[in-house]
Amino acid sequence: MSEVVNIPQLRFPEFNGEWEEKALGVVATITTGSTPSTSNNEYYDGDVAFVSPADIQGNRIVRSTKTTITELGLSVVREIKKRSTLFVCIGSTIGKVSQAGVNCATNQQINALTAKNSFDNDFIYSLLEFKAPRIKLLAGVQAVPQINKSEFSRFKFTFPLLPEQQKIAAFLTAVDNKIEQLSKKQELLGEYKKGLMQKIFSQAIRFKADDGSEFPDWEEKKLGDLIAEISDGGTPPTSNKGNFGGGINWVVIDDIRDEIRITKETLTETGLSNSSSKLWKPETIILSTGATIGRVGIAKIYTTTKQGVCGIVVNQFTSNLFLKYWFIFNINLLKRFSQGSSIKEVRPPTLIKFDISTPSLPEQTKIANFLSSIDSKIEQVGKQLDESKQFKKALLQQMFV
Repeated sequence: MSEVVNIPQLRFPEFNGEWEEKALGVVATITTGSTPSTSNNEYYDGDVAFVSPADIQGNRIVRSTKTTITELGLSVVREIKKRSTLFVCIGSTIGKVSQAGVNCATNQQINALTAKNSFDNDFIYSLLEFKAPRIKLLAGVQAVPQINKSEFSRFKFTFPLLPEQQKIAAFLTAVDNKIEQLSKKQELLGEYKKGLMQKIFSQAIRFKADDGSEFPDWEEKKLGDLIAEISDGGTPPTSNKGNFGGGINWVVIDDIRDEIRITKETLTETGLSNSSSKLWKPETIILSTGATIGRVGIAKIYTTTKQGVCGIVVNQFTSNLFLKYWFIFNINLLKRFSQGSSIKEVRPPTLIKFDISTPSLPEQTKIANFLSSIDSKIEQVGKQLDESKQFKKALLQQMFV
């Protein structure tokens, strides 16, 4: 039997020799958090970050928290040093990992690892980020998954010498910084779009014709005045397998995106005839009116829809893109007028009675094209973000043993 060689696939050329196996308790001081008494108001609403699993949302660094404590509150718990790795060891989110952006405290669900001499905090973070799925499996299947501190401290992983740790950590930190920058850019573009939509639909911003002339005033109408056809979808009997798996697209809520080009499920001709759904042409607006209300997109294919997902065909005086953005902006209006005991729903007869301020078709087109250009930028950044995350995932697989 060949021996296992503790050398990563991808390595900086100036380093050699095997990595050595070490227990987490050897390479880091491990601190389990605790919670100040909630009955003492003097412990809370201070300047000290208090980290819970809910504050770990995929970003490498936790910089803000929902809860803060005072210096007095900190005095009755354990302080965690900046750059320490935070690892959730109890509960449904076991395996979530991040780093403390400031000196802080954590609740009892989190173990914090602070590197000892000859070990690097950033390396430990990246290592545990890579190993988190494996560690999570070790928690086993139980009502409340957990890994106690003693068990956690005994987990063994391989480590290079400190200079190589630091080189790896610096490289992966640069990748994480790029991911964070792209995430922030995507977030800012989303906020920018949201602010512009507020100004556009309140008419604080108006567009002009290509020749510089003013467009006509917006007109107050009912939503039904803009629609040529609207109808809810339907589901054929699921007990009849012959209703499904045919060549007819069938949109469910998870299929709805800006442009709908594929569906997870399909109907047969028999399935379509056995349901109340209608076959919609491309460029139909597809709107979720039940369960997850307000998801909206434009069909680029012939398709049918499930109940709670309606199709909307606009008339000749209306831009389907403009109306799509109106639905996005007015999602809270849709939710406010939804009805139902178990599943809230806003039905087409209610939709068509909504009041809507409407510009002329040329201005609608200008608005739709402008907002679409922002969406294109958001999509582009989203692709760059996905690519960077995939690049990092590949690096983690090759840079650790």
